[in-house]
Amino acid sequence: MPVRWLVALWSAALLVSLSAARASTQDSAPAPAQSSSTPATSSENGQRYSHANDFLIRGTVFTSHAISFPGVQLRIRRSGEKKFRWEDRTNSRGEFAIRVPQGSQYEMVVRARGFADQAKTIDAHSGAGQDNVVFRMEPVKGGRK
Repeated sequence: MPVRWLVALWSAALLVSLSAARASTQDSAPAPAQSSSTPATSSENGQRYSHANDFLIRGTVFTSHAISFPGVQLRIRRSGEKKFRWEDRTNSRGEFAIRVPQGSQYEMVVRARGFADQAKTIDAHSGAGQDNVVFRMEPVKGGRK
């Protein structure tokens, strides 16, 4: 008989917590919208910047043996500039995705220890809005880099 009471109490506590959680999600009001007088971010000409028009550079990095390559450093800059403005690393499956402003050409440099650096030019003028890039890293000849 005490086991039945314990099960009954546990079931009641579970039902109360579930109903409280459901009520709190139904009662919560949506967050207030940001006022139009304070833009979140703005571009050089004073207009609000939106990621809706960004260009998506995505792809995969492989080793010379066609195995996905995690942790590879990715750096991107506008063509003709010295400073890299975007930097990331590949995920556990060797994949990456980076958003850049549309309308420019970009240089993407991929670097991994013990492998030769690789660079590709990405044209972000196209109307597609995205580009898929694949890198196959080659080991450095004659030792470690």
